[in-house]
Amino acid sequence: MELFQDPMYNTSKTETYEFWRTIARHFHGNNTVAFYELFNEPTDYRGQLGTISWSEWKTINENLIKLIRAYDPETIPLVAGFDWAYDLTPLHLAPIDAGGIGYVTHPYANKRSQPWEPKWEEDFGFAADQYPVVATEFGFGDYPGLGNEDFGRRIIGYLEGKGISWICWVFDPEWGPRLLQSWDYTLTPTGKFFKQALHGELDVQKKK
Repeated sequence: MELFQDPMYNTSKTETYEFWRTIARHFHGNNTVAFYELFNEPTDYRGQLGTISWSEWKTINENLIKLIRAYDPETIPLVAGFDWAYDLTPLHLAPIDAGGIGYVTHPYANKRSQPWEPKWEEDFGFAADQYPVVATEFGFGDYPGLGNEDFGRRIIGYLEGKGISWICWVFDPEWGPRLLQSWDYTLTPTGKFFKQALHGELDVQKKK
């Protein structure tokens, strides 16, 4: 319904389509750009930003994919579900009608109460049995409810056990959960944790 939680997010469908047309035209043939993540954290904010059905959302993404591929048929579009890009359960009944795509999840600790693993499987993990899935954002620390190193080990173990690629958030000293203390690149405890994880130095249990 083109309603947003903050003025800095204000946009329109026309502007969004024009943005992706510009991006696809510009990066066509640039093989260092692997993915186009079409939307970051879509949500109706518990109805406060209006309503949208999965069918409507599916059509918007399918139209964007067709538009992008008119200019750039190689780069892989990534599609997010609702609940701030966490929930992929609609894929059980109505996956996006396009090949060569991937799906996105943002599995923060506060999305579900413990035990996490069976709920992760129910909410997004099942999709990795059939489709490429990327956790394009998650982290811990800084804010209440975002968990700690125990959450970090468990989510990384779960993602890697399912073959789900992951990207930690965020390489910044101001936005959180922070990986940096400051722009001299001193790492926070969370940053040190993810550095170990990226080097394969963590003891995690990969659950399939």
